[in-house]
Amino acid sequence: MITSRSRRPARPRGRTTARLAVAGLLAATAAALPVPTAQAAGSVVKVTGSQGAWQLTVDGAPYTVKGLTWGPSVADAGQYMPDVKSMGVNTIRTWGTDATTKPLLDSAAENGIKVIAGFWLQPGGGPGSGGCVNYLTDTAYKNDMLAEFPKWVEAYKDHEGVLMWNVGNESVLGLQNCYSGDELERQRDAYTTFVNEIAKKIHAVDPDHPVTSTDAWTGAWPYYKKNAPDLDLYAVNSYDAVCDIPATWESGGYDKPYIVTEGGPAGEWEVPDDANGIPDEPTDVAKAEGYQRAWDCVNGHQGVSLGATLFHYGTEYDFGGVWFNLLPAGQKRLSYYAVKEAYGADTSGDNTPPVISGMTVDHASAVEAGKPFTFRASVSDPDGDALTHQVLVNSKYIDDSGQLTDADFTDRGDGTFEVTAPDKLGVWKVYLKSSDGKGNVGIETKSFTVAPPKVDGVNLASGKPAEASSFQPDSVGCPCPPANAVDGSFDTRWASDWADQQWIQVDLGATTSFDHVQLAWEAAYAKAYTVQTSDNGQDWNTVHTETAGNGGIDDIQVTGNARYVRVSASERGTPWGYSLYEFGVYRR
Repeated sequence: MITSRSRRPARPRGRTTARLAVAGLLAATAAALPVPTAQAAGSVVKVTGSQGAWQLTVDGAPYTVKGLTWGPSVADAGQYMPDVKSMGVNTIRTWGTDATTKPLLDSAAENGIKVIAGFWLQPGGGPGSGGCVNYLTDTAYKNDMLAEFPKWVEAYKDHEGVLMWNVGNESVLGLQNCYSGDELERQRDAYTTFVNEIAKKIHAVDPDHPVTSTDAWTGAWPYYKKNAPDLDLYAVNSYDAVCDIPATWESGGYDKPYIVTEGGPAGEWEVPDDANGIPDEPTDVAKAEGYQRAWDCVNGHQGVSLGATLFHYGTEYDFGGVWFNLLPAGQKRLSYYAVKEAYGADTSGDNTPPVISGMTVDHASAVEAGKPFTFRASVSDPDGDALTHQVLVNSKYIDDSGQLTDADFTDRGDGTFEVTAPDKLGVWKVYLKSSDGKGNVGIETKSFTVAPPKVDGVNLASGKPAEASSFQPDSVGCPCPPANAVDGSFDTRWASDWADQQWIQVDLGATTSFDHVQLAWEAAYAKAYTVQTSDNGQDWNTVHTETAGNGGIDDIQVTGNARYVRVSASERGTPWGYSLYEFGVYRR
């Protein structure tokens, strides 16, 4: 079976968390808000034709979905919908429908755009998503959804903005996060059977709009074929594998058409890893080509594919936004214009975004924490516009943060940029953002590994006996005894109990002079601590005090002459305990 997604649940897409939060909010607010009054009768939308010769019709006229998934808030629909229309888009897709949806439908209709209105079911979002439901036994959840969804169908079925209803998103795949083996198969059958129950309910309320259900890969389609005969068409989210869908459809013996409800360039879960072991994000140029390729393959499956809503008309400016959004922070990228051109809109008078190529990071496998490093890139603007640059960093692969943070940098003017590295160890991404002042932007990113700064001299603590007030024997990545902090490896760590007052000490073997201490903190760091020395391991002298620690690497210039050196931590910087990759005591 050709799949539209490899299964890498440790690498969920950036959009998933936000979308789950929105879905939860919709569910929470829906019951509290009055059902809006629908406007005058809307369009009659049908799936017509026969095997291999289907088409979608709106009021009897053929309709090909040329769409985008919708990112902005409902409150901003009036601001962005005219721009969506200018791109040649005729359809947008949402993931939730409730009492807050009407202004979005109104704005879409005012601009001649239709909406694929979604309903969220758990566990939505495919790999990495939560919200497990037992579709065999949880009748309360199912009854709630069977009552909830038709209520909003009744509210909006006569709205001119509605194109079709879409039940669920990536749950057939997402159930693998809840179940396994035979039970997973039973749950997938039960889920798709439940989708069919919802489809029947919707059809009873609204016979004039089709019903579909989206999943993350074509491997879900056999379940829908078996258990959901009342769906009018299938739907799939597919990125790098989108051109494989026609062959999958043919080999699967399906007798219904489909739409692609998310698509575009290769996703994080589909690309090869780079030299630092993280997904190698495509360039802006490659992403633009990915959208064109996706549309060509969707549009090329005539009589079966009814179109696509490509991902993503979003303005979020974070890790996921840079990977997928057509206009992060409202600035248009090469991908924006690629979609516009693919959908047949006129781009002849458009200004073109800056193009960044050949981005490389010097010594990317070992950038010293807190020290300057350089990266290089060729930046040009096809229209000759003056460019401004911004450099940002992201720690997604260290702490799962999607946030982009401004970095201190110097533009040397020859395509070389000097940046101050973060001091937290691990793999980071550095982003170069080049703006043309005309509303366009080019963004490229590469990874780099932050390593401890080199310390001149001998590490007197290396391999010496170490003790601690406590250590974790069996948490994630453990046992984590104190000896791990003096073994010379940044792949191991000491981890304490989850309490403030903790210590770790090393026995240098004899009274010895030293002039430097380096602490390499894991994510669980000390906000307040002291460095102490002792000749007998009982009477301690404080030689350094820290009250505003922020983790990462602490390089401490301190003079001492002792046999024992201790770090005594009094205040945690996180809810966890304390954790050190390495505790070095140096003499030059």
